[in-house]
Amino acid sequence: MKTTYVLEINESITGKQRPRMNTRTGRAYTPGKTKAYEYLVRQLFLNKYPDCEPIKGRISISIWAYFEVPKSTSKKKELEMLSGQISPVKKPDWDNIGKIVSDALNKFAFLDDAQIVDARVIKEYSKTPKVIVKISEF
Repeated sequence: MKTTYVLEINESITGKQRPRMNTRTGRAYTPGKTKAYEYLVRQLFLNKYPDCEPIKGRISISIWAYFEVPKSTSKKKELEMLSGQISPVKKPDWDNIGKIVSDALNKFAFLDDAQIVDARVIKEYSKTPKVIVKISEF
């Protein structure tokens, strides 16, 4: 039987930020917002799957990022957003969404993100922001 993990993150998505450089020491570091979101995703995963074994083979990952409808949106436009007729074409970019989630679950849900052979990121609107991640053996 193929292993599948499904995780729901009831927070707004944060895109993976570029490493920053400490000008005093010359060392690169990961920005705090990225670190915090990766830690949140990892902790939610470990709470849901405390005795999980990382998947060792090929992986398929799907990520649904739900963005909150802006408060200033008209009722007509809100209905179009919630029905999927209008998609969020705003930051974070799809690749930064995929990267932050896969980096957070590296060594926990799977051994290495190089195992991902099939990936999909879907950006949609919702009443409340959240992220749903589905990881399966491919």
